[in-house]
Amino acid sequence: MASTHTLEENLTAAEQHLARFAAEPLHHLINGELVPSVSGETFTNESPIDGSHLGDVSAGDAADIDAAAIAAAEAFGVWSTMPGTERKAILHRVADLIEENAHRIAVTECVDTGQTMRFMSAAALRGAANFRFFADRAPAASDGQSLPDAHHINYTSRKAIGPVGVITPWNTPFMLSTWKIAPALAAGCTVVHKPAEWSPYTAHLLAEIALEAGLPAGVLNVVHGLGETAGKSLTEHEAIKAIAFVGESSTGSMIQAQGAPTLKRVHFELGGKNPVIVFDDANIERALDAAVFMIYSLNGERCTSSSRVLVQESIYDDFVQRLAEKMKGVPVGHPLDPSSVIGPLIHPRHYEKVCSFKDIATADGATVVEGASWDDAPEGGNWVSPMLFTGARNDMRVAQEEIFGPALTAIPFTDEADAIKIANDVEYGLAGYLWTSDVGRALRVSDALEAGMVWVNSQNVRHLPTPFGGTKRSGIGRDGGDWSFDFYMETKNVSVALDTHTIPKLGT
Repeated sequence: MASTHTLEENLTAAEQHLARFAAEPLHHLINGELVPSVSGETFTNESPIDGSHLGDVSAGDAADIDAAAIAAAEAFGVWSTMPGTERKAILHRVADLIEENAHRIAVTECVDTGQTMRFMSAAALRGAANFRFFADRAPAASDGQSLPDAHHINYTSRKAIGPVGVITPWNTPFMLSTWKIAPALAAGCTVVHKPAEWSPYTAHLLAEIALEAGLPAGVLNVVHGLGETAGKSLTEHEAIKAIAFVGESSTGSMIQAQGAPTLKRVHFELGGKNPVIVFDDANIERALDAAVFMIYSLNGERCTSSSRVLVQESIYDDFVQRLAEKMKGVPVGHPLDPSSVIGPLIHPRHYEKVCSFKDIATADGATVVEGASWDDAPEGGNWVSPMLFTGARNDMRVAQEEIFGPALTAIPFTDEADAIKIANDVEYGLAGYLWTSDVGRALRVSDALEAGMVWVNSQNVRHLPTPFGGTKRSGIGRDGGDWSFDFYMETKNVSVALDTHTIPKLGT
């Protein structure tokens, strides 16, 4: 959904909505109250647009996480036993308020992250859709199955696992927060949310909206802070029964180790180096548009981006030439300008990482093709042009490492077997995209790809009832539909005898 607001209107709205964050530090929201860190420490939040100071944020640590976890544990008894129909009504009200505040959320997210309004105008509405989808499933979340055998009636039921920790990333923080928090709340869990320190603002907006919608105090708590302090304390806290995390694979590995002593259940949505495979019988124009969209939208900062395009040798040169032409037409501009596609990257550290791959690609023997830049870009911002690496091999770093920016690596392949080999020859296995008019080939290659999700002749089109997740270093578990409840709930089986079976006798 494209924004209906002009750049000037968005700038005015951003100034209005972000003034509160500049006026005083953003505190944690624990048990329905805004509270500073016990230590009094804060950290700064800087604009990716020009490096200016957006505001200060309370820096949480073990004491703040402990207070939030205790609040979540105390609220769990109320929330988990509330009838599912009542939870449904509250969560639908959350969705209503997200829609009412969609523009405020979008402009805040654009300034906080550098993502462009073209995509953030729809992100808030997707967040509302997430809440509606899981709200409708709340009344039946605890339902199970009847599994009779010859002599027993077995029936299953589900109950919320308890207070859970949700740790979310900075790329599309509002939408991804709703993707984790909505099913947790629908299941009857209470939540301690630790948003990424580079994008703290919309997590606070979501918690405010939830309280306004009638969510009881303590059901959703937000603690800001660094991963090595607040995040680590959350993953180690005994009251937290599970951790849902979206982010880098290396961080997921650390979280798994930190949660091991308390046997925490974990759900990880991690990195990707996803292939889009284009055979010579594909609809080339649609494949080109999909490949460009899936890497250059959202600043290339998405786990499901098609960051490797594998093209059959017979069409490689023509395809890559047309790809470069399309890339050069992708506009870079102010994130609040509805005509911009690529905005500034979120943080100087990430900017330096993404830009370093130009030298890495050249050193490894690939050719670097850059798209347009923004001549009027403000000084001090993290501005990049879209990039295309051609003449690449799959053993190059630009083909193996997750760049997480607007950078696409183009690799030729010979035949079906070669395409599958190259596609699978990475540590990741989140998504795959396949373009061919051969139905048999589509089925064979989809089955052979080491990925949790495959789209055939399509870009990533999310259908909420379907499972979302990856294999290898791309994650553990699945979101979506009933798969989300499998994570946030415990299943119990009760077996009732019909008094017709033989009970073994021991002794006299």
